[in-house]
Amino acid sequence: MIAALRGRVFEKENGKILLDVNGVIYELNVSLLTFSKAKDGLYYITEIVKENEYSLYGFLDRDEKRMFDSLIKLNGVGPKVALAVCSTFTPGEFVGIVNSNDVNSLKKVPGIGPKSAKRILMEMGDFEIQSVNPELNQAIMALENLGFKKADILKAVSDLSGSVEEIIKEALKRLH
Repeated sequence: MIAALRGRVFEKENGKILLDVNGVIYELNVSLLTFSKAKDGLYYITEIVKENEYSLYGFLDRDEKRMFDSLIKLNGVGPKVALAVCSTFTPGEFVGIVNSNDVNSLKKVPGIGPKSAKRILMEMGDFEIQSVNPELNQAIMALENLGFKKADILKAVSDLSGSVEEIIKEALKRLH
């Protein structure tokens, strides 16, 4: 099983990245977010092996990979729809949508109608990102201690980085 690949971007085209790893070129299906930020480096990988198909899905962000992996485990959600969700929402935004049971936002994703949106939200339960950024985790805990709702916090910090203080300061601006 391939967990991650480190290499250089050989080519980008049609939502796919060709990644050169020591002379072996892998085709990665990627979200629009990863496609737009494609760079040489580490990509977290999800492999999907079917009877007549072998596909690799690559993500620059570990939380985006977790989101994709959680979605493809759901009944009726395949890799194409999961990738569309990852292309439409950051992991932080998606957590907010799930936690606030926001059917209308989820219906914006191509391939998801009202019934599918309701089912996905019901099956996702309390999906949370488990950020690998310790500063972000500390900032989230501090904001929770200040009485803010977790869903609101996750929306506010979804694209933030920096020191704990910097994250809290910017998140507070967004939360008020």
